[in-house]
Amino acid sequence: MLKEIYQDADQRMQKSIAALQQSLSKIRTGRAHPSLLDHVNVSYYGSEVPLSQAANISTEDARTIAVTPFDRSMIQAIEKAIMTSDLGLNPVTAGTVIRVPLPALTEERRRDLVKVVHAEGEHGKIAIRNIRRDANTSIKDLLKDKAITEDEERQAEQQVQELTDKHIARVDEQVAAKEKELMEI
Repeated sequence: MLKEIYQDADQRMQKSIAALQQSLSKIRTGRAHPSLLDHVNVSYYGSEVPLSQAANISTEDARTIAVTPFDRSMIQAIEKAIMTSDLGLNPVTAGTVIRVPLPALTEERRRDLVKVVHAEGEHGKIAIRNIRRDANTSIKDLLKDKAITEDEERQAEQQVQELTDKHIARVDEQVAAKEKELMEI
């Protein structure tokens, strides 16, 4: 029973870290990366679809993303979707290719992005702590049902805490790496 609680908590904490990685990848550094446009949706024949399903997205150079629509009639819709996204980008159409130049980050913008990174890291830590709370509640329920002893309960809670500390350290590592990446010029 305790083993299942540990495994469940570990899996859920790993998923929280994966979600943090995903959200950190959307925070742009000075370099162009196709994942910057992952959350942009475009109206494609009456339904909203991710941009990656309506166009080929690649990087031309360190500061330019190239978007090549599968259908030429989609150029205007894709351009509008990129402009209205929260990224603050201005696409430029050149024939069948939409180029998205990334402006250089100012020092002030970098600091703002670092604050966003720290906030995302804190959300990740909160998720991990909530998972710890759920695991500890399950352990206490087992004690209440007399399925485990008090010694086993203390040992189990200690193991859950060690698991939590390990995953929170991974969150801190990711946040520090992203902060270093953002502050590079």
